[in-house]
Amino acid sequence: MNIEKQRHKEVLGKPVVTKEGKRLGTVKDITFETRTGELLHIILKDSTMYANQLELEKTNQGEVLIPYNALISIADFIVVSEEDLM
Repeated sequence: MNIEKQRHKEVLGKPVVTKEGKRLGTVKDITFETRTGELLHIILKDSTMYANQLELEKTNQGEVLIPYNALISIADFIVVSEEDLM
């Protein structure tokens, strides 16, 4: 995966869609491993019904987590591979 470095603030609020064009929600925050800095998940806000049906991992508050390894690209919106979500 070749994703250009972006600042955390530049990613917040961006829409998240699958490469098939299905909307999942918008970026609320990002989780990472504090010791290594490895990015782990994107936390969604305003997750769609479709995102909720995917049975993805959720936070204690019920927010959907998108695994970082599912990201394909970051531009005006974030594209994820639906196959890598399963």
